Amino acid sequence: MLKAGRDTGSLVNHLYSRSTNGQPEPVVGMGATLLQWTDRDPATVIEVKKTKAGAWIIAVQEDKAQRTDNNGFSESQDYEYSANPNGSISYFRFEEGKGWRGISPGKKPGSWKLNGGGGLRIGEREKYHDFTF
Repeated sequence: MLKAGRDTGSLVNHLYSRSTNGQPEPVVGMGATLLQWTDRDPATVIEVKKTKAGAWIIAVQEDKAQRTDNNGFSESQDYEYSANPNGSISYFRFEEGKGWRGISPGKKPGSWKLNGGGGLRIGEREKYHDFTF
């Protein structure tokens, strides 16, 4: 879960990071949205694991987003999405009450550490660019 003002400058991204009740179970090929400071970037779930303790760990790869509207520097934005085999890969762990949290491999094999970073919303791809930054 992103903390407004610390992890995100967007109320929408803050709310998306908190809205995990009723979310779908992650599966490979599912759409996802990377939640940044004020932007959102589309991604695809490319790996799904469950730890012995029952926590979900997933890898997502950033997709391509091609703008399809003619609205210029506007809040109203439409995009077409496609897979990006060269897109960056990010890892997330789902923690009850905290949502999807960015992780990276730890020093010990098979271990993970929290990396701070942005949040994640699964089940839907969305691109949004905040032109004020």
